[in-house]
Amino acid sequence: MSPRLRLQPEAVGIGMTSQRVRDRLVDRLREAGIVDESTLNAIRVVPRHLFIDEALASRAYEDTALPIGHGQTISQPWVVARMTEAVLQVAPTKVLEVGTGSGYQAAVLGAVGLEVYTVERIGDLLRQARKRFRALGMNIRTKHDDGRVGWAEHGPFDAVVVTAAAPALVDALVEQLAVGGRLVAPVGGPGGQSLVQLDRREDGSIEQRVLAPVTFVPLLSGMLD
Repeated sequence: MSPRLRLQPEAVGIGMTSQRVRDRLVDRLREAGIVDESTLNAIRVVPRHLFIDEALASRAYEDTALPIGHGQTISQPWVVARMTEAVLQVAPTKVLEVGTGSGYQAAVLGAVGLEVYTVERIGDLLRQARKRFRALGMNIRTKHDDGRVGWAEHGPFDAVVVTAAAPALVDALVEQLAVGGRLVAPVGGPGGQSLVQLDRREDGSIEQRVLAPVTFVPLLSGMLD
């Protein structure tokens, strides 16, 4: 499936869980301030239950983070939606995601029509995510590597989404952001984190804005099989 196409409910086995449950999640996100309809539609149609362990499937459409193994989590749907909505505001075509994890955030980005490149340092998680992308017919480009170095050979990117927290924004990722592009990342440590939006302006200047308090796993260097 082309990343330019939006997922349709019938294409992702929406009957496997109640449509009513998915609609309630979307309603909660809308009440919590998510207004972009393409983002909300992606949350509605991307089957979150396929991105977590079967034992947790009954909790898939709760607005909460859930464990996926290796000390990692699948992000809270509100956080996924907020990050997606933020990058869509700059009308991107090509996006880099750092920290594939379960693959859910990448799938949502693909479902809104973006060309997605995603990097994951834990090989086992990436292999599982690739299987999910194939099952959904999504053409998402993946790489097993240290996410802190990004994916420079495919840059610059119109948007960069980082799904793990560092004490400060990573220079290598900022450098791979195109002029007019936007990077969204959690910044901080165990004492507190903020979701930060960084814009690279046409005149070369950088503008930052804090979007919300968040809690993410740490952005680590190196690779694991």
